[in-house]
Amino acid sequence: MTEIQSPRRHGPGPHGPGEKPQNFQDAWEKLLRYMHNYRVPLIAAVILAFVSTALTLVGPSKLQDVTNIVMAGIRSGNIDLGQIQNIAILLLAIYLISAGLSMLQNYILATISQKTAGRLRKDISAKVDRVPLSYYDRMNSGDIVSRVTNDIDTIGQSMNQSIGTMVTAVTLLVGSLLMMAITNIKMMGTAVLASLFGFGLMFFIMSRSQKYFNQQQKGLGSMNGLVSEVYGGHSVVRAYNGEKKAKAEFDRINRDLFRSAFRSQFLAGLMPSLMNFIGNFGYVAVCVVGAMLTIDGQISFGTIVAFMIYVRLFTQPLSQIGQTIASMQSAAAASERVFGFLSTPEMADEADKQPSDRVATGDIEFRDVRFSYVPGTEVIHEFSAHVYPGQKIAIVGPTGAGKTTLVNLLMRFYETDSGEILMDGVPTKDLRRTDVHRQFGMVLQDTWLFQGTVRDNIAYCKEGVTDDQIVTACQAVGLHHFITTLPRGYDTVLNDNSSLSVGQRQQLTIARAMVQNAPLMILDEATSSVDTRTERLIQDAMDRLTAHRTSFVIAHRLSTIKNADLILVVQSGNIVEQGTHEQLLAQHGFYSQLYNSQFENCD
Repeated sequence: MTEIQSPRRHGPGPHGPGEKPQNFQDAWEKLLRYMHNYRVPLIAAVILAFVSTALTLVGPSKLQDVTNIVMAGIRSGNIDLGQIQNIAILLLAIYLISAGLSMLQNYILATISQKTAGRLRKDISAKVDRVPLSYYDRMNSGDIVSRVTNDIDTIGQSMNQSIGTMVTAVTLLVGSLLMMAITNIKMMGTAVLASLFGFGLMFFIMSRSQKYFNQQQKGLGSMNGLVSEVYGGHSVVRAYNGEKKAKAEFDRINRDLFRSAFRSQFLAGLMPSLMNFIGNFGYVAVCVVGAMLTIDGQISFGTIVAFMIYVRLFTQPLSQIGQTIASMQSAAAASERVFGFLSTPEMADEADKQPSDRVATGDIEFRDVRFSYVPGTEVIHEFSAHVYPGQKIAIVGPTGAGKTTLVNLLMRFYETDSGEILMDGVPTKDLRRTDVHRQFGMVLQDTWLFQGTVRDNIAYCKEGVTDDQIVTACQAVGLHHFITTLPRGYDTVLNDNSSLSVGQRQQLTIARAMVQNAPLMILDEATSSVDTRTERLIQDAMDRLTAHRTSFVIAHRLSTIKNADLILVVQSGNIVEQGTHEQLLAQHGFYSQLYNSQFENCD
């Protein structure tokens, strides 16, 4: 529409309308609750990860036995190779089973993560249709796209990598600690004390870095919004020499994104290096203390060998936990944005309303309608009018008067604050929105094409349309000859960036409205983008289109609505005058001033 009077922002804030920031724990709790349909396979994957990891903990104790057998054999001069062979076969079986369970666990988690991501995309797609237009008035479309792409991909990848890795790391950590305690309590104390410092630093870094992950995801949304906006209107940006301003805005967002991404990734990258240092430090401590205990005869050499492996198994999960927490922090920030959108208040549910196949006659009545985009700032004040079937109603007035707002209310894109709009005597609030929309055909000043053939674009969402109907509509608007010159005629594939002139795109949308054959028509300055000759051709086609149909025409060029049955002159949300063209000119009022102002500068 040309003049939706709603407050707009260049981009969203840190959180979209109605969204509240969450911490790491809240975000993951919400994500896990969302995955309740997969709780059985998720639990199975966790158990598999636990068992797979627990089996690997048996290895060091068996290697300790092998070492002790070899040392005893060296002293006695007779190494028991049969016993060593049996232990080796057992170890091989244990590691093969562990690897198989790990692969099965990875398969289950990959399936769960991708199904969850797919369900999130599906839910967001459905949510888009249930969110009122007022939400999009306050949000940048690029930011919403970023939630569907970047944020959901982040969640899917993190879930696939984090859950299994976290279970494995925790199991290794606890299991190796337990095995060390069983093997030798003094050596365990040495390994634990050497690693406690790493734990403290890890949690300190985690507490400081979460805000940067949130800022990073928000920055990606802002970047997508700006790129979508500037590239979509690239010709306008260049025409107004706005490249410098667009570049400055891009640099600002890019600079903020760089800062947050650098800080989050830098802090996340510290943890693996820190854990490696702690692990190496643990090696040194175990070797020194183990050597002293061996000299005193308190432990065997095999115990030192086992502890060398246990230390690696103990410190390795510290590094994994550090990496996993960084990934989980990204997922928490992304899920905050995704679930923030999914929790946005929706339009009222209409499941209790019965669907209606009735075709409207075109009797429309506005009764004391009041409306405001922002509470307390009313833009429509006690608007009343009665439109009879078959009438052509023109709505005129200065920019910002409320012309397009009336049409938005008529289509139930917005709900009235008070009063009601009746269609054939039935309040539109009592009808389903889809049933209301089905009664209207629309031709807007802003054209829209989708990826598809010319034929598909004209027959959009209309079943049973024949080729003859499509050709007839295109002939009526003067587009048929041009289409026949295209490489594949009506089967030529178009998209929103196709090299059609603005006028040709407008003609195509008018042909689309003619094919829809709805009982009511809305024309929002439908011929503003075509030349005078084409305008006459389209105007004749529109006259045929609106014949015997109730039609609402929003016009700025008042010469195009002289033949309207009723002209409503809107000013500041009120009807200040109404009547036919001749009647309004004779009143010498506001309409007369608007009409004559079009010719003041004409020679």
